[in-house]
Amino acid sequence: MADRQMTLAIDTVVELEKSINAALKGNKKEALNSIGRLSTREHEIDELRRTVFEELTRGSLPSKDREDIMHLVKRLDEMADHVKDASRAVSVLLNAKIVEEMWQQFADTSKDLVTCAVTLRQAIEKLGTNPAEAKELAKQIDKIENRVDERYVESNAMLLKYTDKMNTATILLLKDLIEEMEHVADSCDDTADYVRILTVARETL
Repeated sequence: MADRQMTLAIDTVVELEKSINAALKGNKKEALNSIGRLSTREHEIDELRRTVFEELTRGSLPSKDREDIMHLVKRLDEMADHVKDASRAVSVLLNAKIVEEMWQQFADTSKDLVTCAVTLRQAIEKLGTNPAEAKELAKQIDKIENRVDERYVESNAMLLKYTDKMNTATILLLKDLIEEMEHVADSCDDTADYVRILTVARETL
């Protein structure tokens, strides 16, 4: 179930990227379809989180293993929540007049977010078989998150650059989208930090 949640969490990030790329191309219907799929997956993630917690409470796993799984599941759930909030901003912005360069910037950022999420899954999968490799993958996530941080600054600079070409409500929504995409990267990196902690524990076993 936890593995299924990881898959779905990555799927939400992929669908966010698809929705933004569709918006960049002016394909509103395709963007909304991606957002709909994203919403469905996020709802399933919530259900899985509750089920995983219930099963962990009933199960016979050692308490440390239960705690590790619960922490990872919580962090993945938080990441998916931020993806959902970002998608909500995208859905509203589909009806706004936005400079194309801004959509391109979001498309580039979302591509980094997908790379971040996929690398995170690989790191988690390596925890049980190759802690050293898991640690290296977690370090890669740090680099990706730093790249997203740079895009965050660039995106805010674009808001100032194009402030006369978009109305105030649009700028506020764009700011929300910029913030939520940054939070997705932060959540991914926070989870990677926890993976790093777990690799130390496993290397000493």
